[in-house]
Amino acid sequence: MFNRLFGKPKEQANAGALATLDKLNETLDMLEKKEKVLEKKAAAELERAKDFSKAKNKRAAIQALKRKKLYEQQIEQLGNFQLRIHDQMIMLEAAKATTETVDALRTGAKAMKAMQKATNIDDVDKTMDEINEQTENMKQIQDALSAPLGASADFDEDELEAELEELEGAELESQLLEPVAAPPIHPVQIPANRPRPHLAPQKASAEEDELAALQAEMAM
Repeated sequence: MFNRLFGKPKEQANAGALATLDKLNETLDMLEKKEKVLEKKAAAELERAKDFSKAKNKRAAIQALKRKKLYEQQIEQLGNFQLRIHDQMIMLEAAKATTETVDALRTGAKAMKAMQKATNIDDVDKTMDEINEQTENMKQIQDALSAPLGASADFDEDELEAELEELEGAELESQLLEPVAAPPIHPVQIPANRPRPHLAPQKASAEEDELAALQAEMAM
């Protein structure tokens, strides 16, 4: 439906813009080629003016310079034409982008409006109520399945937790009363072929006494 409403005008506008851009590009190429031809002619007239000046033909040299000036004026005019064409191409491309943007926004707005019509707020509320109801039913089913059955249903949870704490306290107390085992002592193995260290012989105490007495006499 959207294509029937907006497809043809958009295609026609794009086709017209593309055709105009192609025509402007062709005209721009033609002007550039003509400008190059005129530049060559102007350069040729300048060379002629130089040759006539060397030949002392002043009148012919002036005529050649006049033709060069005419060519330069045409070159300047062609440059202005190219500038206007460039401006026209830029404006046309900007207008084309604007048109496509507006058309895309219009199409999006139409599609959103159609989807909103297809979605009723009452239907949304009804659907959410059904989801909430199903969620609550599933929660009740899970609670019923997880509830204890038979003899285990009569057990007191507080009493069981108290008994568990008593068992943990007794276990901790027994661990604290256990004696701490000493670490095993490993004897140091000494190689049989290792030489024993030589101990310095100790002097007799009598010799030390005599030496002290001698030092005392020498001091007197």
